[in-house]
Amino acid sequence: MNMQNLMAQAQKMQRDITKKKEEIDNSTFEGTSEWVTLTMNGKKEIIDLKITYTGSLSEDDKEALEDMLKIAFKDATAKIDKEFNEKMGAYGSLGGLF
Repeated sequence: MNMQNLMAQAQKMQRDITKKKEEIDNSTFEGTSEWVTLTMNGKKEIIDLKITYTGSLSEDDKEALEDMLKIAFKDATAKIDKEFNEKMGAYGSLGGLF
């Protein structure tokens, strides 16, 4: 294999990785818990947050709501990580380069 072909393959791989990363970044992921729905983009930025609990909040309820926010956040970030691993898994050994 000559150097030109190797460089062309590397550039194609770079374009493929960039395209897949942009697809992930522009996708939305929803995390849910019993009282909360959280929407994030692939960059793990919160786009929307809805509290679905309709009752009044006691002090214990506030602590529960905080826990529900954490659960929804973890759910959404896990979905982002899964999508990233599915789309970028083939480039796993190169991941630190991009």
